[in-house]
Amino acid sequence: METIFSIVQTVAAFLTVLTVLVFVHEWGHYIVARINGVRVDVFSIGFGPEIWGFNDKNGTRWKFSWIPLGGYVKFFGDQDAASTPGANLPKMSEEEKSVAFHYKKLHQRAAIVFAGPAVNFLFAILIIAGMFFTYGRMVFSPVVGDVIEDGAAAEAGIQIGDRIISIDGEDVSNFREIREHLLFKVEDNVNIVILRNSETLNLNFTLAVVDDEDILGQPTKVRQIGIRNDPEQRELIKYGFFNAFWQATIETKNLTLRNLQGLGQIIAGDRSAKELGGPITIARVAGKTAEYGIVSLINFAALISIGLGLINLFPIPMLDGGHLLYYAIEAVMRRKMSDSAQEFGFKIGLAVVLSLMVFVTFNDIVKFG
Repeated sequence: METIFSIVQTVAAFLTVLTVLVFVHEWGHYIVARINGVRVDVFSIGFGPEIWGFNDKNGTRWKFSWIPLGGYVKFFGDQDAASTPGANLPKMSEEEKSVAFHYKKLHQRAAIVFAGPAVNFLFAILIIAGMFFTYGRMVFSPVVGDVIEDGAAAEAGIQIGDRIISIDGEDVSNFREIREHLLFKVEDNVNIVILRNSETLNLNFTLAVVDDEDILGQPTKVRQIGIRNDPEQRELIKYGFFNAFWQATIETKNLTLRNLQGLGQIIAGDRSAKELGGPITIARVAGKTAEYGIVSLINFAALISIGLGLINLFPIPMLDGGHLLYYAIEAVMRRKMSDSAQEFGFKIGLAVVLSLMVFVTFNDIVKFG
């Protein structure tokens, strides 16, 4: 019974998070399209056959579809969900052209396409700002509260009470930044600057690589300095309304850069591509965070929203970034790309996206059996 409950919770948490984030993303496209006078034919959560839907007064079909892994907005003049130009575009009347996406000015089309990822980032900022404003943020000073016996820090001479000033040239203001730096570190050697009794010490040593488990209980290896924070050196920072938004914007920027850093390490071969997770991993993490409560699940939704916005900005045809790439080429060439060139690009993009989906799903199957 517990296993069945766990499965139901995982599926429910995954579908809830995904549905909300897909709606947010597509709503970004939808609302900017409506502002720019584009008629929207379909707003779909999911792909494939329709489960349920309705038409609004503007003629838009709002619907849920059977395959819940995404969604789309189909504008007037689109041939399909990928927003490829329809064959009937040249036959449109002037009235129809005035509400067709593909007859809008370049900056309007670019704004409509960019709005989806942009709203994903904005949604993450709103979530994080809400958490900061409601609960504040507990910050542990980068002061060593304990040194693990026989660990790397003990061998390097780090002592209790030392304050970490920087790690590998990056300034450190709290203990969490140390953990985040180590999480994305791919070399075993480290440089740490510490403050001890008004004296600055520069230490170079080798980190310990130890066995650990991730949030799903999967075995992993992590690099450790061998220190713990001082529980007495902590502060609950409370934020006002506007400062919460500013700090949330900074946090979203930092999370985005960390995502790009990890992806860059995979591309460069410094990290294994097996670390990439697919829908099964996302579903399982959603279920796990749901066990800790609604606040944890909401925080997880913010992280996934950032990832969704970032991925959609990659310059791959089929994704929003691919459309923006087309528009950049159009701006340089001062004319639209030919339909054949766009269609060829979409085929390449589709192959890339499907290949990536197969790869990450294969990773999930290997990881979880």
